[in-house]
Amino acid sequence: MKIGIVCYPTFGGSGVVATELGKALADNGHQVHFITYSQPARLDFFSENLFYHEVSVSQYPLFDYPPYELVLASKLVDVVRFEKLDLLHVHYAIPHASAAFMAKQILATYGINIPVVTTLHGTDITLVGKDVTFKPVVTFSINKSDGVTAVSEHLRKDTYDHFEITNDIKVIPNFIDLTRFSQKRKDHFKKAIAPNNELIMVHTSNFRKVKRAKDVVRVFHKVLQTIPSKLLMVGDGPDRANCERLCRDLGICDNVRYLGKQEAVEEILSVADLFLMPSESESFGLAALEAMACQVPVISSNAGGLPELNIQGVTGFMSNVGDVEDMARNAVYILEDRERLAEFKANALARAKEFDLSFILPIYEDYYREVIEKNPVTQ
Repeated sequence: MKIGIVCYPTFGGSGVVATELGKALADNGHQVHFITYSQPARLDFFSENLFYHEVSVSQYPLFDYPPYELVLASKLVDVVRFEKLDLLHVHYAIPHASAAFMAKQILATYGINIPVVTTLHGTDITLVGKDVTFKPVVTFSINKSDGVTAVSEHLRKDTYDHFEITNDIKVIPNFIDLTRFSQKRKDHFKKAIAPNNELIMVHTSNFRKVKRAKDVVRVFHKVLQTIPSKLLMVGDGPDRANCERLCRDLGICDNVRYLGKQEAVEEILSVADLFLMPSESESFGLAALEAMACQVPVISSNAGGLPELNIQGVTGFMSNVGDVEDMARNAVYILEDRERLAEFKANALARAKEFDLSFILPIYEDYYREVIEKNPVTQ
């Protein structure tokens, strides 16, 4: 198949999933065309089956804001026509699904029909989509897609609960590439971070308010009173400065390191003993899955799709959003006994293996074929 993929080319979950899916499809013999405003962060190698088409937005004095959706729609028309794509897979409802619909209507004037699959990732529904200014467009775009997927049962239910959706939504969970995300020998790095064999906790996110990164600091502060430990904060975003101030206020700066955005996050996870994800909302919890693949148990909230991933008392523990005391107690319980910690680590890896890319990729391929069969391509 010739597949066009539209995504945000960032470190966020939707962009990572879209890019890793495209790379896997290319490895499996499909021709994959990424169409976005910059090269995706993880599109970091050459393949004969991978192509990148930049969406370039010009600055016009007439517009206060660049009309990205219109330019994207035009680029989709161009790529579909001249690359003779079989299907468009757009990740994130706004503005990608609506741009794809516009492109599909334009292509029809050329006698071309192109099936469109839309994947819902979370904040496009739970945050952006519920904004009354976007809700009609989100609803229309989902209903006009030829296929719709969601990354968790919770997100599927949330979409039906908050929008008037008449389309079927198929749940295809996020996945992990276990050839990349696995525990690596990084003894020198671990020794540098924890010279006295302290246990290491990790948090990775974009430091938006919804990630509750300050709760990570508060949990760590409580754990530190019992367990000699270090905290690695990976990523960047609007709440980072608040976290740094909180570390100073609590007097724990010597035990916390901020590493910024990291490409090789699996190397950091390889030295970790516990992963902290106290998010207010998570459609799936891809960062937690990446940690589990590196044999790191998870302390998380019970928000969104996390209960579909993190098994209570097996791969880690879940608490109510904001319950820092309970999260800290659970963290101490895992960390205070080395044999218990080893058991949780083994359980985390076993759970991650259930989401191996080799299991999920055929589900996407079968779904593409199903959508194409119901909406035959014409060129």
